[in-house]
Amino acid sequence: MSDSVQVYEVGPRDGLQNEARAIATADKVALVDQLTDCGFSAIEVTSFVSPKWVPQLADAADVMAAINRRPGTRYACLTPNMRGFEGAKAAKADEVAIFAAASEGFSQKNINCSIEESFARFAPIIEAAKPLGLPVRGYLSCVIACPYDGAIAPEQVADVAGRLLDMGCYQVSLGDTIGAGTPETTADMLRAVIERVPAERLAGHFHETGGRALANIEASLDFGLRVFDTSIGGLGGCPYAPGAQGNVASEAVATRLEALGLTTGLDLERLAAVAQFSKTLRG
Repeated sequence: MSDSVQVYEVGPRDGLQNEARAIATADKVALVDQLTDCGFSAIEVTSFVSPKWVPQLADAADVMAAINRRPGTRYACLTPNMRGFEGAKAAKADEVAIFAAASEGFSQKNINCSIEESFARFAPIIEAAKPLGLPVRGYLSCVIACPYDGAIAPEQVADVAGRLLDMGCYQVSLGDTIGAGTPETTADMLRAVIERVPAERLAGHFHETGGRALANIEASLDFGLRVFDTSIGGLGGCPYAPGAQGNVASEAVATRLEALGLTTGLDLERLAAVAQFSKTLRG
């Protein structure tokens, strides 16, 4: 396994979507541009979702049109349905993402349908992306526990992750949505998932609610994971997961990985400066 780790920045979407006060489009663009200058190879910029559900991201097309794109950086968008996919395609997204859940309760609360129904929604997005050569990433929520259903069986996580891979996702991001994971429960989950999905096709997405995100990342490294989702300054959480405020901070993850002797390709000084800027965007 490589000693290089990809830090996948999700702050502009997963972070800002949960901020209560309206953030100016220009500030969102500035955030993405500053993150680009840090050396990220992938930045999730926004989501083409109904403004009724996430009003903060109603300016998705405007943000995508205004950012400065650097060769070597992929600019991604979350697309919950075909309408969202068409918006992302028009905005020239470099990749799109779909989001599933490992728990029925969270699937119903987050996207208003069952797990089975969610796959029926994803299928046309995957089919539309194929001829365009547009990569599709799959998010999987509640891989440890759910705020509605409690602890989630590792085998259930493995089953849904395997289905996302089989239907055409190039990577599956495993989300500890409420930050309930420990290194032990993370390891139990990964043992099951890796039976279905190779480590090189997985990413870890850990929340800091329980203060164990860095420890869970280290546990994941032992299983061969080399991609981790992070949010600059620890912005955000999930509006449908009570108490899940606070994605793990990009600067904390990059610093820890470098201390472990792993390379991220990120400029840590610039990263610290952008983290300070991100604090001005909080409500």
